Amino acid sequence: MKSKKLWLITVLLVMLVSCFINVAGAATTLNALYMKQAGYSETDIENITAKFEAKYPGIDVNLIFVPYDALHDKIVTAAATKSRAYDVALIDCIWTPEFARAGFLLDVTKKMAAVNTNDIFEGVLSSVAYGGKYYGMPWLNDTKYLFYNKNILAKAGYKTPPATWDELIQQAKAIKEKGLVEHPIVWSWAQAEAAICDYTALVAGFGGEILDEKGNPCFHQGAGLEVLKFMVKTIKEGLTNPSSKEFLEEDVRRVFSQGEAAFAMNWAYMYNLANDPAESAIAGDAEIAVVPGSKKAVSGSVNGGMGLAVVNSSRNPDLAWEYIQFMAGKEVQIEYSANALPIYISAYDDPRVSGDQPTLASVSEKQYKYVVNRPQVTWYPQLSEILQVEIQKALIGIKSPEDALNTAAEAAKKLKEKNK
Repeated sequence: MKSKKLWLITVLLVMLVSCFINVAGAATTLNALYMKQAGYSETDIENITAKFEAKYPGIDVNLIFVPYDALHDKIVTAAATKSRAYDVALIDCIWTPEFARAGFLLDVTKKMAAVNTNDIFEGVLSSVAYGGKYYGMPWLNDTKYLFYNKNILAKAGYKTPPATWDELIQQAKAIKEKGLVEHPIVWSWAQAEAAICDYTALVAGFGGEILDEKGNPCFHQGAGLEVLKFMVKTIKEGLTNPSSKEFLEEDVRRVFSQGEAAFAMNWAYMYNLANDPAESAIAGDAEIAVVPGSKKAVSGSVNGGMGLAVVNSSRNPDLAWEYIQFMAGKEVQIEYSANALPIYISAYDDPRVSGDQPTLASVSEKQYKYVVNRPQVTWYPQLSEILQVEIQKALIGIKSPEDALNTAAEAAKKLKEKNK
């Protein structure tokens, strides 16, 4: 009888130990949310993740890809309901304040102490910061550049692109007078976020800001007003393609790639496409340069990058951060720099970064020093909509630049008070 009891106890112990081993040996799963149309392809992300999993055999990463338009709401829904659907999420640079204040993201300020933040471009790094704290790690780098048709410039007698907006206007007028193109400049000024990206870059290039250091609107005077007057004037003088008021970035690419504009502002993706004979009529003539500046600023462009953040409801925040550090590591960014240029300043010294795109890499290294973020406030989405509407009214002539921006400033002041 005793032997039978001992046998049963032994069996139970074996079963318990086996269960413990199975639980202990089970892989930990991290769920990472990305967007489909990132600078890094889905294949890139899958390959980098596979390297992480090989380094950490006890961790499996489940990758979820959604369209950009669905990304924001996916994060909000998961965080608000505490569903723990995601451990890591890709966040647009304009979402950091909103998500941080709502408590959706893990405060990683202490973890960032181990990161050499001095080696990350300031404008890029600040996109994952809010209220003096960090809520993620910069990952996907992008900004707007000046594109120019070197063949058109050469025919107009110019060997180099303009360094200031005054010089660009001078060159555009010469190009128009020579009949090389009817409208030398094309922009993405439709009533959409694209217009605010251009406006932000121009305001920075004119030496100004949209909000002051206390978050008060200042775009209705100084550089902000000067920029909107500049925008309206270029349309009236026929230098800007009048359809720019309805154009988004892809429209800009199409017009520029057809040889119908000498100058354009767009994201980095346009560079390769504008020089691809299958996509462009000006392949070989499309060049890229630092966005022009003024007497008050060398240059100014807008941050279009995205960061990786740990969702606050994650069951495995430390592992999630380890994964983020791997994905955003300098060596990984250098290896995959053909699709997205690194966030690290020192990475541009590595010949692998320039590779087959030495001009793009060289210009990017310079441009990222002058990247600014759109206003880092929780009420930015509403501010953007206000500016979109009023800037459009000025561009189509319904309002003067002064009236349009004064109206926007009054609405912005009320918005700020409401969101205290």
